[in-house]
Amino acid sequence: MNITALRPRFKQYLEPVAGVFVRCGITPNQCSFLALIAGISAAVLFMERMFLVGSLFLFLSALFDLVDGSIARRTNCPTKFGAVFDWIVDKYVDAIVILGIGLSGIPILSGILPVPITVDFAITGLAITGSLMNTFIKPVVYAEVGYREKVEGKIDDPLEGVGFFGRPETFLVLILGGVTGFIWVAVIIIAICTNLSAIQRILYLYSTLS
Repeated sequence: MNITALRPRFKQYLEPVAGVFVRCGITPNQCSFLALIAGISAAVLFMERMFLVGSLFLFLSALFDLVDGSIARRTNCPTKFGAVFDWIVDKYVDAIVILGIGLSGIPILSGILPVPITVDFAITGLAITGSLMNTFIKPVVYAEVGYREKVEGKIDDPLEGVGFFGRPETFLVLILGGVTGFIWVAVIIIAICTNLSAIQRILYLYSTLS
């Protein structure tokens, strides 16, 4: 179970927000682009060690990402490019936000243990890798196994509720880390949990597809 599996319960709260965007004439792709701009802004702010403001922009990026699908459904204009563009934006934001924290120069383990600074960069790299691979597994399964059926614009697949630490959990931990000032704790948690979650998904696929 993860936050993604609870998405249907949150839809009722997103619809009013999507309605505002529709009335403003914002298209789903424009909303995805706004998510990218907000994500890049969050990465730059994190790099400048402005973690509180960076967390706000990261929250906005997540909000835009959630709303774009609702806009597409309300306007009845979902497109294949829009679905692909949404995936691309997600991965760019996932990578650059954590990269921004790594480039901020904050001490992670080297600040509390007598280890070289390269260990900090290794943890950042592990967090980026885990964050990307944990979600990259899904489109690979779509392509190789052949999941194509869509429910309200999204592909319905068994991986939706598998993996205890997905993209929403990553964003939540980063935002909490930025707000509380323990951003280095957030990076360590992400580095560990995203990779464990990816392994969980791989084991699930091995047991079901073998």
